[in-house]
Amino acid sequence: MTASLKQKLTENKMTLIVSLPENRFDLAKAAIQTGVDAVKLHVNVNHRASGNVFDSVESYVEVFRSIRDEFSGPLGIVPGGSFEDIKHSEMELLIARGFNFYSIYAHDKPSWMLGLDKIEKTFAISSDYSLDTIGNVKHLGVTALEASIIRGEEYGTPLTFKDVLAYNWLVHHVDVPVLVPSQRKLVPSDIPLLAKAGVKAVMLGAIVIGHTEESIQHAIISFRKAIDSL
Repeated sequence: MTASLKQKLTENKMTLIVSLPENRFDLAKAAIQTGVDAVKLHVNVNHRASGNVFDSVESYVEVFRSIRDEFSGPLGIVPGGSFEDIKHSEMELLIARGFNFYSIYAHDKPSWMLGLDKIEKTFAISSDYSLDTIGNVKHLGVTALEASIIRGEEYGTPLTFKDVLAYNWLVHHVDVPVLVPSQRKLVPSDIPLLAKAGVKAVMLGAIVIGHTEESIQHAIISFRKAIDSL
């Protein structure tokens, strides 16, 4: 029985998610073996932070099967990089392949995606959104909010207290858990402050974990230790 994202976010002080820079089994296994709580993959995306282009679902059927067989935790997907990239048939295929949750910017998310059964629904907001327009969303069937609010030109720079204040504001004004992706170059010593702000998960991507098995393991081990010390 696979665990749900909601279950992890409810039970854990903070949940550790890895957003892999490539859909590769060896990279997923490196993250799984060093203690991530959830794994996120991508399809149909030209990904800014990792510099990679992700192809259609059909290109990854075997690797997705291998990762799902290896991992009993929440498995997430970014199903496309734009509204036009999202296909109902692919979402059904991803659900059949054992994906537990999806993540996509609200402005790229077709309304029909909120009606999908058997998959948890998260959404991301960007730096273009006004934080004070985001209110309660739980009743819309949403599991979590991904606060992707750092401007693209600031990717890879250190976390600031201004960022923490923004995350803190969201935590107190939405009724679902707030996830923070590593648009900033997060370090393990950021974890206690993010926890105090009420952040329920960090999602570590290429900016923090790099692109190799070794760099992924090194990052996950250090963040796992910081989270377990909360």
